[in-house]
Amino acid sequence: MKFASYSAENGAATWGVVDRGTVFDLGPTGLNVAPSLRTAIAQDALSGFGGALEAAPSQAEDSVEFLPVIPDPGKIICVGVNYRSHQEETGKTGQKAPTIFTRFADSQMGHRQPAQMPRVTDQFDYEGELAVIIGKEAFRVAEKDAFDYVAGYSIYNDFSVRDWQRAASQWIPGKNFPGTGGFGPYFVRATDVDDLDSLTLETRVNGQIRQSASIKDLDFSIPQLIAYITTFTRLAPGDVIVTGTPGGVGLFMSPQGLLAEGDLVEVEITGMGVLRNEVAPEA
Repeated sequence: MKFASYSAENGAATWGVVDRGTVFDLGPTGLNVAPSLRTAIAQDALSGFGGALEAAPSQAEDSVEFLPVIPDPGKIICVGVNYRSHQEETGKTGQKAPTIFTRFADSQMGHRQPAQMPRVTDQFDYEGELAVIIGKEAFRVAEKDAFDYVAGYSIYNDFSVRDWQRAASQWIPGKNFPGTGGFGPYFVRATDVDDLDSLTLETRVNGQIRQSASIKDLDFSIPQLIAYITTFTRLAPGDVIVTGTPGGVGLFMSPQGLLAEGDLVEVEITGMGVLRNEVAPEA
């Protein structure tokens, strides 16, 4: 079962189930199961709808204005250079601990919303990634217990402003311009993912495959990331861990494959749909 956050026909933020091209409203403008998907995750309210969906207001998925899967996470923790192929292209091999940085919630946008290329750069890049959404409060979690704290998964595109990212040792400025954190289209429950290691991530620019990797190629695994991150900070339901990008980013191509206005970037993960964002000038 897939879930999404979106704008209802009256413009209000809501969320619901996406099934066979139709979105059924479970949020405040519909059945009011919970005020947001984040709250529904915290309340463990993502099952048991049965025939109730038939009574929910609905609209065609093609007409929906998607919001970020979790529009308002308390924390977005991102992981850098966490695929071996990306470590090799950047020359950053032999890491002893994950490279961690943060993204702010107001830098995000949803599926089909523009990726906003800032006026201050000509080094705009893509990073297709798997997002992990936390299901319950997590602190000092052991690796062996880590998956018990995962509510589900989604797709992320960590659009990066490379000159601002590389200007100093800290990456945060290049990762937080408005409209640069693509998140969606769907939230997929962990219980609906049979074999995480079998999933494939692919990023395409104007139809050309730029990144292709198996999730099992992560250097630091999801349990290792959860254990490491929850050693230094508490995570709450709806918080997001963005797990890293494979090799093939535009910056390290020869010649470089950085983005330009009008480029369509698609990130696809097996069973999770396709996140699409077209590059547009900064609003």
